[in-house]
Amino acid sequence: MNYSDNAPRHETIHDSWMDLIGMAQETIEIASLYWTMRREDVFPDDTAKEKNRYLPQGEQVFQSLLEAGRDRQITLKIAQNIPSRLSPNIDTQILAKKANAQVRSLNFAALLGGGVLHTKLWLIDRTHVYVGSANMDWRSLSHVKELGLVALNCSCLANDYAKIFDVYWKLGQDGKVPSTWPDSLSTKINIDNPMNFTYMDNKYKLFIASSPPPFSPRGRSNDLDAILHCIAKAERFIYISVMDYFPLTIYTAQVKYWPIIDDALRAAAIERKIDVRLLISWWKHSRPSETYFLKSLQDLTSSYPKVKVEVRRFIVPTNPRWDKIPFSRVNHNKYMVTDVAAYIGTSNWSGDYFINTAGIGTVFENVGHQTKDGIRQQLEDIFHRDWYSDYSFPLNASETRLENTWSLSRSTYQHSSHEPYIHA
Repeated sequence: MNYSDNAPRHETIHDSWMDLIGMAQETIEIASLYWTMRREDVFPDDTAKEKNRYLPQGEQVFQSLLEAGRDRQITLKIAQNIPSRLSPNIDTQILAKKANAQVRSLNFAALLGGGVLHTKLWLIDRTHVYVGSANMDWRSLSHVKELGLVALNCSCLANDYAKIFDVYWKLGQDGKVPSTWPDSLSTKINIDNPMNFTYMDNKYKLFIASSPPPFSPRGRSNDLDAILHCIAKAERFIYISVMDYFPLTIYTAQVKYWPIIDDALRAAAIERKIDVRLLISWWKHSRPSETYFLKSLQDLTSSYPKVKVEVRRFIVPTNPRWDKIPFSRVNHNKYMVTDVAAYIGTSNWSGDYFINTAGIGTVFENVGHQTKDGIRQQLEDIFHRDWYSDYSFPLNASETRLENTWSLSRSTYQHSSHEPYIHA
């Protein structure tokens, strides 16, 4: 994607993952929804085999993991959602066979009656961490716009994430949610008792939250509560960038109204005059009904003095060749930034993700003066870059216009000489 020269840019997720694998001395632990890093099981036609240096990135990561386990004797532990016909997870079968990876699958139908393991978490020696929106999918490295957090040389932070991984690991073995979680998985770091954390001379109060509630041992804050906490603490603005936004449960047999986050945003805008902006994805798989809920939020603007809620759609450009790749060309971000805090998550924003789906949210609250390199400021800069970019479109455009705009992006981008890699 093409931004102005002065727009914020960050290390690619591919490079971050490769660096993390290279740092490993003893263990690599990954919690994931599914695996398709080698591309061929998703997109086997000839266009995927072109000598394009971007297409093999998933293969590079996969081969590096294979070599880490096979040649460097690094212990690989993978917690994944249970394989299915659509997501057979052949990659992890290969890693188990050739790299001695230990793989455990979570069956959410048996555990909770529904849901999935939607977490995307890497732990390296329980010292370094990646957490964010990117799946173990070659498309996440070249055809989907992702955002994640990397923390290096911070065992105190890594060990708290590791307790969430250990929850998945236990569930993968036991196949049931215990009536009481072991004390070893409890935490003292939460909304009421955040960790004091310093990064590049900036001080924060930090805590890690998880969903769903049955997966939270004693002391662990729930992911939904983390989001509500950030909304409640905001003093001037709330900016949200997520793929999906619904005040509903959309994956249940019967759709149910679920207004918890929606109500909090409306209250913030009306009662406290907080400026609210939502940047929501638009792609081939967007549900048209989403627009009605977003419009009802946007219509609050000027209903009373100083009430302001803005909504825009983000469209990742494509072309006829990339159109053949299923479930690609989308903004997959899952974050929120306010004037006070930063929230980086792994879940889309509908009720299902907080009721029976596993995810992680990380909250950084500013303490004192912050520099331009602060985590909260970095997220705000990314949001502004995307909000004011050529890929952002007003919600009040009709669905037909959005579809036409998406098609126009395809046709114009086909002739672009710029590299297709998507940065944070």
